[in-house]
Amino acid sequence: MLSNLRIFAVSHQTIPSVHINNICCYKVRASLKRLKPHVPLGRNYSSLPGLIGNDIKSLHSIINPPIAKIRNIGIMAHIDAGKTTTTERILYYSGYTRSLGDVDDGDTVTDFMAQERERGITIQSAAVTFDWKGYRVNLIDTPGHVDFTLEVERCLRVLDGAVAIFDASAGVEAQTLTVWRQADKHNIPRICFLNKMDKTGASFKYAVESIREKLKAKPLLLQLPIGEAKTFKGVVDVVTKEKLLWNSNSNDGKDFERKPLLEMSDPELLKETTEARNALIEQVADLDDEFADVVLEEFSENFDLLPAEKLQTAIHRVTLAQTAVPVLCGSALKNKGIQPLLDAVTMYLPSPEERNYEFLQWYKDDLCALAFKVLHDKQRGPLVFMRIYSGTIKPQLAIHNVNGNCTERISRLLLPFADQHVEIPSLTAGNIALTVGLKHTATGDTIVSSKSSALAAARRAKREGEKKHGQSNEAERVLLAGVEIPEPVFFCTIEPPSVSKQPDLEHALKCLQREDPSLKVRLDPDSGQTVLCGMGELHIEIIHDRIKREYGLETYLGPLQVAYRETILNSVCATDTLDRTLGDKRHLVTVEVEARPIETSSVTPVIEYAESISEGLLKVSQEAIESGIHSACLQGPLLGSPVQDVAITLHSLTIHPGTSTTMISACVSRCVQKALKKADKQVLEPLMSLEVTVARDYLSPVLADLAQRRGNIQEIQTRQDNKVVIGFVPLADIMGYSTVLRTLTSGSATFALELSTYQAMNSQDQNTLLNRRSGLT
Repeated sequence: MLSNLRIFAVSHQTIPSVHINNICCYKVRASLKRLKPHVPLGRNYSSLPGLIGNDIKSLHSIINPPIAKIRNIGIMAHIDAGKTTTTERILYYSGYTRSLGDVDDGDTVTDFMAQERERGITIQSAAVTFDWKGYRVNLIDTPGHVDFTLEVERCLRVLDGAVAIFDASAGVEAQTLTVWRQADKHNIPRICFLNKMDKTGASFKYAVESIREKLKAKPLLLQLPIGEAKTFKGVVDVVTKEKLLWNSNSNDGKDFERKPLLEMSDPELLKETTEARNALIEQVADLDDEFADVVLEEFSENFDLLPAEKLQTAIHRVTLAQTAVPVLCGSALKNKGIQPLLDAVTMYLPSPEERNYEFLQWYKDDLCALAFKVLHDKQRGPLVFMRIYSGTIKPQLAIHNVNGNCTERISRLLLPFADQHVEIPSLTAGNIALTVGLKHTATGDTIVSSKSSALAAARRAKREGEKKHGQSNEAERVLLAGVEIPEPVFFCTIEPPSVSKQPDLEHALKCLQREDPSLKVRLDPDSGQTVLCGMGELHIEIIHDRIKREYGLETYLGPLQVAYRETILNSVCATDTLDRTLGDKRHLVTVEVEARPIETSSVTPVIEYAESISEGLLKVSQEAIESGIHSACLQGPLLGSPVQDVAITLHSLTIHPGTSTTMISACVSRCVQKALKKADKQVLEPLMSLEVTVARDYLSPVLADLAQRRGNIQEIQTRQDNKVVIGFVPLADIMGYSTVLRTLTSGSATFALELSTYQAMNSQDQNTLLNRRSGLT
């Protein structure tokens, strides 16, 4: 088995190979030799990985711990709330790194891409596996920048719980709301960590209030801070009525003491904690009937007698039911409050078996997994991250991809440690694995053991569906829900340095698209240029940089352009006839269509058929008709942008015998384009919701600048000493805003942008845009 436990490091290698061996192999060596624990030279473990108390774990429990001891968690927050710093401290205290990494120094474990280290932001989500007090934790650090929202979405899809991190001086911010809504969508239990309690302006009370008001969540205060801002020195555990104080002389925060609160030494703190604990007990009793019964029967006279274990179990149930969220606090940068956060993760967040996944009943013990992320490694090709829901994955195992309807073989199986990986012989349900050798699997694909297994699951789902609803379309539900990919809002052309490099550029873009489904690549039919479509300026900039660094291509980007849409304002009819003779075959099609605007927002055209169209004709040609309508709506008559919010009705269709479906599709497409040209046309532009956090002194110049950018201010809130401007602004007018905002506010303001909707342009702005595009201005 030892031969299977080789160590591998991904292409972004930043740690010497000896160090990787120290990181990943210690547990295995210790377990195999069954010797008394020893620490390898040059390592500083806070607790030896692989040990519970004094017992050395078996090799099996290291690779496949009991499912009740697994926690799959994500760290999510607004940009700069301290996600990566918190992750770095978690890894250090769990014994997986020997030095504290720092985002500013560019030496963190999870931000391993060159672009992440230069910019001090997280771009890709990184998965890390570590142990804490006998629990196996698979942790994913996700980006906070709005351009990389899809990274967060695809990771939340496979998590069982999440830690939401807040800046204690800012409370709930714009992107916090976005990731919170994403977690709601996937029904993910979460706990809140109020970070940066040492920062000037930090306010525990304000942050908790903002969680209650803006997120509409019920905070359960499990901790109270001892001091705030510069005076912050520790926390009080409300559940156990103990204070945790960190040694001010300790550089790494490992040394802290836990003392019970006493009337003699801390009378005021004890009184505040007792009140908070009583309030917590009442709050949990309101939300959990089982706990309420226990409290009323045994402890109604004196809450102080209620054991901490009973309260903790009740908090666990409430967290699982998502009726409230536990709140903890600390300062990751100053190394305070991280160990209690890890204890809370293992105590309150669910194990995989506590999450209810309906599809598991159909697979029974067969393999069922979801591919949620793809990375490209120069040496080993595509690396696919998988969440295993049931069954076991082993190297050399043939698996069936339900989405792609193909069978592939896994060549190697790895446990992820950011960009360092350790090879393992098998992995069971509840874990997150990294597989090598899958050439066709993409983000969001469902993986099963074989085609027959998928069919058997489909039959079970069908039977269940018929029992419940008297219908049998439940078979589709054997596919695990993939990831919803947002529409790109920016695009620009990309050119290789020479024509000979075009195939290399196409290969690079194909690899990057498989990694990042929010990046779209298309060919401009008029100019023949390759067009990149992305989620924002930063997104396209990062893609450009990665093509240069990882694929060695010095590409040229055209100017950034806004992804406009088009629609029509009135109903029009059009007819068209296509008559072609190819060889000895005559192809003849006559079509009559009506295009009309619709009230509801729809990105794709709504297709309707008149009653006069016979079912027999539709059976033969429906696919060709719909293909023609969709292709016609991809390029509008004004700007060549996609057409939305339209309904196309087919009134008549005459087809000569022997006419090919391609000709039908071409005729329908031409007829729809003719109708769109005849109608009154309207350009729609992307409208962004904007949140600017600015000091009071700079509020006036910021508002004046937004007024020039056609901004529509909704409200101005007060957040501590700052003002928060909330409003809408057209994307075309906000390009390059970060540089302007820095200049206006001497670098003190921050802003967050998110696509809100598409709105109609006024006629003056539309004419200016059309003249600019046609080269008249």
